[in-house]
Amino acid sequence: MLYELVGIVRPGNFAEVREIVFSAGQLILQQKGVIRGVSNWGVFALPKTLSVHQMRHTQGHYFAMRFDASVATQQAVRQMLALDPRMLRHSSVKLGDGKLTTTSRFGGIKWSALG
Repeated sequence: MLYELVGIVRPGNFAEVREIVFSAGQLILQQKGVIRGVSNWGVFALPKTLSVHQMRHTQGHYFAMRFDASVATQQAVRQMLALDPRMLRHSSVKLGDGKLTTTSRFGGIKWSALG
């Protein structure tokens, strides 16, 4: 199945974002998954103030990752991200219906900034 993961990491240190993406990618590859794309969206203001790990955050560093993996692998990635104290939020979505003809229509990860 093709999944898209969007994550928000606490801002201030790009090395933390790289480590989180690297560890999630390693987990996907170890369980015979394929990474289709990774996109660094940068630091943006959060829609509302988040209280995570006894800290209040108004900004977050966004990233997106698209990968093919089994359901168990996707659940393992979500569990790993949920336990990481550097993560503010994450969400993953299944793209398509699992058939090659539908999946091949999805292009790269796009982000358009207003302004």
